Amino acid sequence: MRLFQPSGPGDEFCPNDVRSTHCTRDRQAESPLQSSDFSLQGKEPPNPALIAQASAASESADYPEGGVRAWLVVLGSWSAMIPSMGLLNSLGILHAWVSAHQLEGYSESSVGWIFGAYGFFLYVAGAQAGAIFDAYGPNYIIIPGSIGIVAAIICLSFSEAYYQIFLSFSVLGGLSASALFTPAVSSVGHWFNLRRGYATGIACTAGGLGGVIFPIIILFAAPKIGFPWAIRIIALLSAVLCLLACILLKTRLPPNKSAGASVDFKALKDVKYASTTIAVFLVEFAVFIPITYIASYAVHVGVHNELSYALIVFLNLGAVPGRFLPGLVADRVGRFNVMVLTSIVCALLTLALWLSAGKSTPAIICYAVFFGFWSGAAISLTPVCISQVCATEDYGKRNGTTFTISSIGTLTGIPIAGAIQQRDHGGYEGLIIFGGVLYLAAAIAFALARGICQGWSLKTKF
Repeated sequence: MRLFQPSGPGDEFCPNDVRSTHCTRDRQAESPLQSSDFSLQGKEPPNPALIAQASAASESADYPEGGVRAWLVVLGSWSAMIPSMGLLNSLGILHAWVSAHQLEGYSESSVGWIFGAYGFFLYVAGAQAGAIFDAYGPNYIIIPGSIGIVAAIICLSFSEAYYQIFLSFSVLGGLSASALFTPAVSSVGHWFNLRRGYATGIACTAGGLGGVIFPIIILFAAPKIGFPWAIRIIALLSAVLCLLACILLKTRLPPNKSAGASVDFKALKDVKYASTTIAVFLVEFAVFIPITYIASYAVHVGVHNELSYALIVFLNLGAVPGRFLPGLVADRVGRFNVMVLTSIVCALLTLALWLSAGKSTPAIICYAVFFGFWSGAAISLTPVCISQVCATEDYGKRNGTTFTISSIGTLTGIPIAGAIQQRDHGGYEGLIIFGGVLYLAAAIAFALARGICQGWSLKTKF
C-alpha cells in the first residue's frame, strides 16, 4: 500500500488509496485556522471555487475508475442481476402465462398482486441488505441471496395454487432478488465515481438480457417439455450466474459498522435526498405497468399468443442498450437531466403510441421496443442518482431506504392498474392513461429534484 509521509508534527499518517474519514474531518477542522493565517499575513485567501474543484478532483482520484479488478466487480454485478432483474423484466410473460393456466379463474387485479409483491419484496428488503452491505461487505447477503433465488425458482416450478406461487415467487424470490440486487449495485459504486453511470449501466444490461433469455426459454421450452421444466432450466442458469457473482463481487472502501439503522428515514430531512427519493418512487411506480401488461394487452386485442409473449422479448431487447447508453450519456450531460428526458419520452410513447395502437401489431411491437429502450434508465440510473446526493460510505443504506419507499409503488402499481382494467370491463384505455400520467409526474419530480440539488439553469450538468 502506498502511503504519503507526514510533513510535520501536526500532520496525520493516512493511507493514500483508502478514503480516511477521520483524516478528512481533521483537515476540515484546520481550514478556518489556515484562512486566518492568510489574513494575518496580508494575503488573499484561496478562491473557494478553486478549493471545491480541487476537493472534487481529489475525491475522484480516490476511485480506480477502471482496471481489471474494477471491471471484474462489474462482471460480478452483471452476473447477480440476470437472475434478480431478469425475473423482474419477465413479469409480463409470467403474468400472461399463469393468468391463462394455473390461475385462470382469478381476476387481473388478484394475479397482479403476485407480481407487484415480487417487486415490493425486492425493494423493501433493500434497506436491510444495504445496511449489512455497508457494515460487513457483500458476502453476507450475496451468498444467502444466491441460494434463495435458486430455491425460489425451483419451488415456483412445482407451484399450482395461488398461495404457492405467491410464497415461492413473490416472497422468497423477491427477498432473494433484493439480496442480489443491492450489493450488485452498491459494489460498483465503490470502484467508480465519474464513470459510475457508465459502469452501472453496463451491469444493468443484465436485467434486460435476462428479460430476453427467460421469456425465450418459457416461450419455446414450455410447449415441448412443460412449464415446470422450463422454469427449472432458468433455475440452473441462475445457479451458475450466482456462483460467479459470489466469487467476483468485492468492495474497496472500509466497512462502515457505525452506519446505524437499516432504514434511515431521518435522511429524508435532507431536502436534496428527499426530492430525489420522491422522483425515484414515481418512476418505479410507473415502469412496471407497461412491462407487466403489454403481453396481456396483445392477447386481449387478438394478437397470436406466441407473438404476444414474444413482446416481452422485444421490450427487453430494447432495454439492453437502454440500460447502457443512457448511463454513458448521463456521465457527460448529467444523470438527473437524462432521467427527465427519458421519463418524458416514456410518457409520450405510452400516451401517444400505445394508447392509439389498437389492434395494430406493428404499432404494439414498436411501442414494446421503444419503451424498452427509453425505460431502461429507470433501472440503471436511479441508483446512480441516489449516489449523487449521499456519501459513498452510506450509499448502500441510502439506496436501500429509497427503494424501500419505492416498494410501495411497485406493490400497488400493478394491482391498481389491474383494478382500473376491471372497472373498464377488461379494456386497457384507463390502464394506459394511468401509466402515462405517472411517467409525466416522474419527469416533473426529477426536474424539481435537479433544481433543488444543483440549481435551475438549463445548462446545469447534474
